[in-house]
Amino acid sequence: QLQASGGGLVQPGGSLRLSCAASGRRCSANPMAWYRQAPGQQRELVAAATGGGLITYADSVKGRFTMSRDIAKNTVYLQMNSLRPVDTAVYYCNCVKGTVVYWGQGTQVTVSS
Repeated sequence: QLQASGGGLVQPGGSLRLSCAASGRRCSANPMAWYRQAPGQQRELVAAATGGGLITYADSVKGRFTMSRDIAKNTVYLQMNSLRPVDTAVYYCNCVKGTVVYWGQGTQVTVSS
């Protein structure tokens, strides 16, 4: 089970830190990713980490978002800075184990003044 948390309402230019904790299975050393889905939009990749720790970002968040992982805590994080209204979405994390992709429930991020 993946538990995402840390969402909320923030003003433009503000910051939030999302967490995704895995329970019941080890995930933090596996490929993991953050996605988001805005109303009426398709789910899109925000950041992804390989099992070896290589992290890539969507162009729209490069320089503003940072993904990190704590293997001991079996948790990944998404630090989001300089937030914009267009970042408003439900954010999801996933974990890939073999051919199975596990998804957490989403956490709502709303960027508005």
